[in-house]
Amino acid sequence: MSRFENKFAQLRAAGRKALIPFFTAGDPSLEATVPVMHALVEAGADVIELGVAFSDPMADGPVIQRSSERALARGAGTGYVFECVRRFRQRDADTPVVLMGYLNPVEIRGAARFAREAVAAGVDGVLLVDLPPEEAGEFQQAFDAAGLALVMLASPTTSPARAAMLSANAQGYLYYVSYAGVTGADRLDTQVAGRRLQELRAAAKVPVVAGFGIKDAASAAAMAVDADGVVVGSALVSMLADAADPEAAAGRAREFLAPLRQAVDAG
Repeated sequence: MSRFENKFAQLRAAGRKALIPFFTAGDPSLEATVPVMHALVEAGADVIELGVAFSDPMADGPVIQRSSERALARGAGTGYVFECVRRFRQRDADTPVVLMGYLNPVEIRGAARFAREAVAAGVDGVLLVDLPPEEAGEFQQAFDAAGLALVMLASPTTSPARAAMLSANAQGYLYYVSYAGVTGADRLDTQVAGRRLQELRAAAKVPVVAGFGIKDAASAAAMAVDADGVVVGSALVSMLADAADPEAAAGRAREFLAPLRQAVDAG
């Protein structure tokens, strides 16, 4: 079984929902990334989405855009991200790690090489915001060959036919974007999102998690009702942004995530 399958099987057996934090590798510092990853797991993270900084993150709002800019200025390229995951794996062999970003860094390396190096480092999946599944053929083949899951996105505007295709082909988990817009916006309608999540979960062969607009314990708990898990990103990235050192960043990560874990578990 993959790390994804193991983790979600454990959660189902315990009657719990997945809590999936996102932050950008290399922000608030190059040295803080691995300590923050461990701190998030200690505070209750089930999966970690690690952002790969990119110069034109079109799906992201200002908080994550600025985070990417800072990380790039520090030299947080793809090789650095792989090394962070490799170091994380020295202590944590079980928590799935998904790299979230954009297609360009994959194309620069080449899909096959990227996939091989990612898996060798301990990466479980990638979520590429600007790779439509209809155009993912060669990338999907390279990722499949290496054992790297391609995590797909569904949204409120996804057509029934496309939702059926995503549900049939999704790997790892299916990421539902809770509203049409960029990350960090404040327009979450949990009732509307909940109905869509129920439809996707009824059809998908993998767990369905919800992201975008989840920023605190209340919104995490509300979205977890109809999802298999929730993703929180911009609010965490904002809290980490000016941490003075790795220890402070890890402390902020624990402080931020622990209440969300408690709220999601409380249902």
